[in-house]
Amino acid sequence: MLFEEVTASSLVKVDLHGAKVMESPFDVNPAGFVIHSAIHAAREDAACVMHLHTPAGVAVACQKEGLLPISQQSLFVLASLSYHPYEGVALNEAEKPRLVADLGKSTFLILPNHGLLTVGRSIADAFLAMYTLERACEIQVIAQSGGGALIPIAKPILDGTRAQSAAVTRGLGGQLAWPALLRKMDRLDPGYRS
Repeated sequence: MLFEEVTASSLVKVDLHGAKVMESPFDVNPAGFVIHSAIHAAREDAACVMHLHTPAGVAVACQKEGLLPISQQSLFVLASLSYHPYEGVALNEAEKPRLVADLGKSTFLILPNHGLLTVGRSIADAFLAMYTLERACEIQVIAQSGGGALIPIAKPILDGTRAQSAAVTRGLGGQLAWPALLRKMDRLDPGYRS
């Protein structure tokens, strides 16, 4: 299926071993399962794990320095960011403990040469985290394409970002934006709920 064809009813529900727990004509992507199941099994707080291969995300994941502290968006990410080195297509069960160890308690994970990953206590939290990470990557790629020297944000500002993030979202996390995003989806394509 194309991503645009996926609806709630086409999702496949599986257990931590990859076995389907409901009838579905669709298969489970084994590489996706290795990554997601490792984190779900290890992180009780990770009710949702999002993993993307967007052009901007992969472009930053291919850069030796990773995400740079050059935008306000990047600061929110850098306050809780980890990296997990590329080990090839994620089909190896032995990679799971290394992936989990590298993620640690972070919300954001960049998989070099691969893509982006976020975790959240809810779909809304994981989505808002991914939205912020993706925007930080887009901004970095656009800023680098200008060819000029980039201005890094000072470390003392970076160090205070976690507390500032909680203040900006008023402790609501993803719930700050989630209701509005669902209303937008209902306007654009109400069939996604089916």
